[in-house]
Amino acid sequence: MEQENTIEKSSPLKKEAWEWAKALLIAAALVFIIRWLIFAPFIVEGPSMEPNFYTSERLIVNKIIYSMRKPERGEVIVFHATKDKDYIKRVIALPGETVKVEGDKVYVNNQVLDEPYLKKALEDAAKKGVPYNTRNFPEKKVADGTIFVMGDNRSNSADSRDIGFIEYEKVVGRADLIFWPFNKISLVHF
Repeated sequence: MEQENTIEKSSPLKKEAWEWAKALLIAAALVFIIRWLIFAPFIVEGPSMEPNFYTSERLIVNKIIYSMRKPERGEVIVFHATKDKDYIKRVIALPGETVKVEGDKVYVNNQVLDEPYLKKALEDAAKKGVPYNTRNFPEKKVADGTIFVMGDNRSNSADSRDIGFIEYEKVVGRADLIFWPFNKISLVHF
């Protein structure tokens, strides 16, 4: 009796199911890589970044950019302020620079910092005859490996004036995109 050589053919349904399973596994792996290693969502809480960011706005934070370079002045970053809390602030001064806040002016290396992102807020405060910033900061040199950050809402922000310089290791990433609410979808400008 001769043994038949048979090749078992899988059914088209099984083949299709396997292809879908592979596609879903690849998609899940990509979501994991993108979500945990490259980008992360962040929800703005509190008024510290008004008038540029408001409570409940949702942002995409670029987590990989600072593995390629250091934060730059004017960029909006998210960092670990405490073990359980992340903050969003703007980079004002870099390592080795001196920084001082006097009234509505911020000085970096004894030069007034140009802050176009606050132009309208500063003009509105001046029209009302009130200072935009009510919290000064004495001149200090930014320590190596750290940055000085401030909220855009200068009188209502817990920032480097309160919590000190921010170590590079605590920086999560740069805010790149507002994606919620839909009517405010936009790239973050620096």
